[in-house]
Amino acid sequence: MVSKVLKFLNREVGAVNQAALLLGVFTLLSQILGLVRDRLFTSTIGAGSELDIYYASFQVPDIIFNLIATLVSVTVILPVLIKMINKDGNEKSFAFFSQVFTSFFVLVIGVSVVAYFLLPTIAPIVAPGFTPEQILELVHVSRIVLLSPIILGISNLFGSVTQMMRRFVLFAISPLLYNIGIIVGIVFFYKIFGLIGLAYGVVLGSLLHAVIQIPALIQDKMFPKFVRIRDWAMIKSMALISLPRTFGLVINSLTLLVLIAFATTIQEGAVSIFRLSMNLQNVPLALIGASFSVAAFPTLARNFSDGRTKEFIENIQNAARQIIFWSIPLTILFVVLRAQIVRVILGSQAFSWDDTRLAAATLAMFVISVTAQSLILLFTRAFYATGDTRQPVFINFISAFITIGFSLLISYGYQQSTVIQDIITQVLRIEGVSGVRVVMLASAYSLGSILNALVLILMFKRRHLKDNHLALWRTFSESLLGSLVIGLTAYVTLNVTDSLFNLNSFGGIFGQGALSGIFALVIGGWIFYLLDNKEFLGVKNALRRKFKGIGTVPVSREDVW
Repeated sequence: MVSKVLKFLNREVGAVNQAALLLGVFTLLSQILGLVRDRLFTSTIGAGSELDIYYASFQVPDIIFNLIATLVSVTVILPVLIKMINKDGNEKSFAFFSQVFTSFFVLVIGVSVVAYFLLPTIAPIVAPGFTPEQILELVHVSRIVLLSPIILGISNLFGSVTQMMRRFVLFAISPLLYNIGIIVGIVFFYKIFGLIGLAYGVVLGSLLHAVIQIPALIQDKMFPKFVRIRDWAMIKSMALISLPRTFGLVINSLTLLVLIAFATTIQEGAVSIFRLSMNLQNVPLALIGASFSVAAFPTLARNFSDGRTKEFIENIQNAARQIIFWSIPLTILFVVLRAQIVRVILGSQAFSWDDTRLAAATLAMFVISVTAQSLILLFTRAFYATGDTRQPVFINFISAFITIGFSLLISYGYQQSTVIQDIITQVLRIEGVSGVRVVMLASAYSLGSILNALVLILMFKRRHLKDNHLALWRTFSESLLGSLVIGLTAYVTLNVTDSLFNLNSFGGIFGQGALSGIFALVIGGWIFYLLDNKEFLGVKNALRRKFKGIGTVPVSREDVW
C-alpha cells in the first residue's frame, strides 16, 4: 500500500491536459481545505484576541517571503534549469541549482535573524491597537512563524525541480499538506501549547510542504547542497528579472499590513473578521482570476514575441471576457448569499451571531472587487508579456497609497456622519453590531482594487493597443444583466424558503443557500442563453465536446493560495 502511494506521488505526468487537470483539481481541494481550516479556527478559538494575534503574526514573515523567496520563484528558475539541462546536461544544472539554494538560504536566514531581533520594535507598529501583553505574545508567535518563509522558500525551489521533472502530483499536493499542518496545530497543538501551538502548526505545514518533495529530488539526483557561489552574474540576472513581480507582491503585503494595523485599533476580533472574510473572497479570486491569468500568460508572451498583434489582442480579450463572465455572477451570488456562506463555513458557538453578521458584511465589501482583482492579475501579466514590467508596479504602488487614503477617508466619514452610519448598517443588516469600521477597511480595499484595475487597463490600452479596442462592453453588460437576475432570483428564493428549512441548524442553512444558489444559476443560464451570450454558449459547446488539452504553466505559491 505504501509503495503504491509513493509510486503515485512520484509518477511523471507527461500529458499536458492531465497535468493541467491535476493542478486545477488540487487547487480546488486546497481552497476547500483552507475553508475547513478557517471553520476550525472559528469553532475552536473564535474571533477574538488570540486569533487576532495569530493573523497579525504573519505580517512580517509574509513580507520577508514576498521580498526574498519570489526573487528565485519557479517562473524564473525553471526555464533556466531546463535550458541548462538541454545545453550542458544534468551536472551543470544541479551545480547551478545548488548555488541558487545556497544564496537564497544565506539571504533569507540573514534577513530573518535581523527581523527576529527587531520584532519587539516592529510589533507595536504592526499592531498599534494591541495591549502590551498582546504585543509580547505577538512577538513570541511571530518569531516562530518566521521559520515559514525560510522553509516555504526552500520548498518553492524544490518545486521548480519537481515541475521540471513533470512530477506534478508532488507539486500539487504540497499546499494541501501546508493546510493539514495548520489544521493539526488547531486540533492538537493548540490544546497543549495554547496560541504558540498554532505557530507550531504553521511550521509543521511548511515542513510538510517541503519534505514531501525531497524523495523525488534525491531520486532525480537534484537535492541541493551548500556550495561556493560562482555564477553570481546568472543569479543576479534572475533576481533582476523577478524584481518587478517581487515589488508588486511586497506592495500588496505592505497595504495589508497597514489595513490590519488599522483593524487592531477597532476592537478585539476585528483583525480576525478582516482576514477570515478576505480568505472567503480569495476562493473565487483563485479559481477565476488566478486560473485564467496564469493560463493566458504563456500564450500572450508568445504572441507578442512573434509579432502577432492580432492574436495577442484576441487572447487578452478572450481571457478578460471569461473573467468578467464568471466573476460578476459569483460576486452577486456571494453578496446575496453572504450570510449563508459565512454561517455554513465559519458559523459555530465560538463565532457569535454578531461576528457572523459583521463577517458577512465585510465579505460583501471584499467580493465586489473580485472582478477588478482578477483583471489586475490578467493585465499585470499582459504587461509582463510585452516586457513592460515597470508600469504595473508603478500603478500598484500608487494604488496602494490611494487604498490607504480611502481607508482613512471612509472610516472618518463613517464616524462623523450618523446618516452614513444608518444607511450602511441598514443596507448590510448590521444594526447594533460593533466594529463596523472593519467593513470600511474592506470597502477601501475594494475601491482601491477597482481604481487599480481601471488605470491598469487604460494604461495598457494606451501603451500597447493604441487604436485597437478591447471590446469588452457587450460581455460586461450581458454578464451584469444576467447577474442581476441571478441575484434577484436567489434573494426571492431565500425569502420563499424561510419556512422550509430549520435555519438554526447547519443542514438547514446549507440547504437553503444551496437551493437558492442552484436555482438562481439555472435561471441565470437561461437568461444568458436568451441573450445569445458567446461565453455561455462557448461553455455549453465545450461540455458537448471531448476534453482537449490545454497549456500548463509553472505555478507558484502566491498564484494558488
